[in-house]
Amino acid sequence: MNCGGIFDLASKENKLIELRQLTYAEDFWNDKNSAATTLKKISIIEKDIQTWDTLNQMQGDIGVLFEFLNEGESTVEEVEKEIIEFSSLIRDQELKLILGKPEDMENAILTIHPGAGGTESQDWANMLYRMYNRWIERKGFSQKLLDYQPGDEAGIKDVTIEIGGDYAYGQLKAEAGVHRLVRISPFDANSRRHTSFASVFVYPSIEEEIKIEIDSNDLRIDTFRASGAGGQHVNKTDSAIRITHIPSGIVVQCQNERSQHKNKSQAMKVLKARLYQLELEKERESAQELASEKKDIGWGSQIRSYVFHPYNMVKDHRTKEETSNTQAVMDGEIDRFIQTYLMQHMSQ
Repeated sequence: MNCGGIFDLASKENKLIELRQLTYAEDFWNDKNSAATTLKKISIIEKDIQTWDTLNQMQGDIGVLFEFLNEGESTVEEVEKEIIEFSSLIRDQELKLILGKPEDMENAILTIHPGAGGTESQDWANMLYRMYNRWIERKGFSQKLLDYQPGDEAGIKDVTIEIGGDYAYGQLKAEAGVHRLVRISPFDANSRRHTSFASVFVYPSIEEEIKIEIDSNDLRIDTFRASGAGGQHVNKTDSAIRITHIPSGIVVQCQNERSQHKNKSQAMKVLKARLYQLELEKERESAQELASEKKDIGWGSQIRSYVFHPYNMVKDHRTKEETSNTQAVMDGEIDRFIQTYLMQHMSQ
């Protein structure tokens, strides 16, 4: 079997030629945002083609290793190592094949909100923030802190980050919903077991070529003094920005940049992403595809539970995927949950 056949290598190579031709135009760099988008698409296709070439090469190598094994010139361990690496690459490519929507390739904007419960839930929100940071590092992705509000005693009240990487939104959209923690609280003097909730929201960080029209008359813009991390400078002036989109009721804010102008720019970016996500949901509603997802992202209906006491288990309630290695999950090993959800969601 030729792995490239599944991938439809010819169509990808034709698309690559088409995109490269665009870069030869004299006015290519006139619109820097459009140029950056085109270059990103070229990079993604080049990586995909290279990966499938690697898979074809590995497939042949495994066949040769089996022949050597039969002749006593290689070991079972060598064959197993090659098969494990081959299988891992196949799973990654399977995931990309099902992430076929235009927004799936985009960067992601991720926001974490603690639920009711004060310090306990704010600490849980911070634990999730750390988990996603570890996942981002494992994937080799980049991140930019857009908004950060520390908790009163510990943890966080709110955090918003932008994650940059191939198919960042396509993967992280599987994480949207309520996450539940059960543990012995470190903030309880009587060492009682507590249940905490935090919600995760994920939006595609849309490029300029995707047009979202926003009427300035529909916006209420407030300024205030920043209270988050960022040094003393951010706290000296009313540089933080809060934007309310009156028709939808969406409220976004940014306080992590030093200037009011930069904070406004970042806040508008988040607003556009949320409005675009709203449009995507409307489209899915019209196609009657959103009904099963509403339960997943609704407050009070957790998508995943993380149990640290009286036993160790992380379980995704949508797919039934689970593991007892809670430490690995909190260190960012969440691909198994993401991949299982996306595969199952696609099959449904």
